Amino acid sequence: MPTKTSLELFQNNRKTLCYRMPAEWERHEATWLTWPTNAVTWPGKMLKEVEDIYLQMMRALLPGENVNLLVPDAKTGRKVSSLLGKAGSKNLILHQVETVDVWIRDYGPIFVRRQRTEDREKKTNLSSEIAFCKFTFNAWGGKYKDLARDNAVVDRIRALRSYKRFDVPFIFEGGSIDVNGLGTCLTTEQCLLNSNRNPGLTKKRIETNIKKNLGVKKFIWLKDGIEGDDTDGHVDDITRFVGPRTILTAVEPDTHDKNHSRLEENLELLKRSTDQDGKKFTLIELPMPGRLLDEAGGRPLDDVRGRRLPASYANFYIGNHSVLVPVYGHRNDRAAVRTLRKVFKDRKVVPIECAPLVHGLGSIHCVTQQQPA
Repeated sequence: MPTKTSLELFQNNRKTLCYRMPAEWERHEATWLTWPTNAVTWPGKMLKEVEDIYLQMMRALLPGENVNLLVPDAKTGRKVSSLLGKAGSKNLILHQVETVDVWIRDYGPIFVRRQRTEDREKKTNLSSEIAFCKFTFNAWGGKYKDLARDNAVVDRIRALRSYKRFDVPFIFEGGSIDVNGLGTCLTTEQCLLNSNRNPGLTKKRIETNIKKNLGVKKFIWLKDGIEGDDTDGHVDDITRFVGPRTILTAVEPDTHDKNHSRLEENLELLKRSTDQDGKKFTLIELPMPGRLLDEAGGRPLDDVRGRRLPASYANFYIGNHSVLVPVYGHRNDRAAVRTLRKVFKDRKVVPIECAPLVHGLGSIHCVTQQQPA
């Protein structure tokens, strides 16, 4: 529950009205996904392997919430329903929507909840309404012209027309931030201050845009993301809120690894940071899986351009009843899952082998988007 000082963000001892982005662990109405079809992102047998990953994700999520799945046509919808069997018979909702790729965290709707708080005889009465923000998606700084077409996906989802919509003329991706739901936002300078997003906007102006639309009051600016991340340092690959004042952050003890100094610098910043009420955070360190290697020859599993894959355990997703954790066949898989099970004692932690998925340069959190209840 929010503390009294946190509620003052929305209350301030008088009737107020505002929207905020809830924390990911707050109850969901649904999770949004896009069925993978892009054979350029996952060539050869990898596309089938990524489909299997999606089926595992949905089987873990469906018992606890709806899954809104974007599919290109009715045939694909029937295929998915058949593959899921009984698991998808109740809470799976199919939407026939044309997409280029699966990264709905970044091009999809970012849901917010309207909070009306009234102080009646010192009793707080809350009612809420769900809306969403539509930011501009330019495919991570204009890197991929074909994927930039997914900026229009939200316009094609008919089910969203029943929700209040805020169009924000600001280049932004959902994976670039993480919030505790009470007013504090995690992000990185590498991403949000990058000249390929909103050139000419000052740090203060960028903060103002996010504060106004997502109900944020306090920013924690980390520095850089991990090597190989073509999103220019999305925070959901390195540092995540797992409670109102608890942060889980990735560390790399190998001093020869390029991620070591980056993550160490971010850790030191977090140690000096406070939340929206000036309270210090509890920090939990999460290992990294290192550079992924081929099982047969021990060679690096780089992408087609020879770049390191941005594999991270921090790219997990918090559902109503389960937490989906990417694992990569690395010796640190068990330690990462063990850490998350200690954190999420009220949810089932489900490890999912994601080496094929991360070949597309993203993992579980990148392909999911929560809709609050």
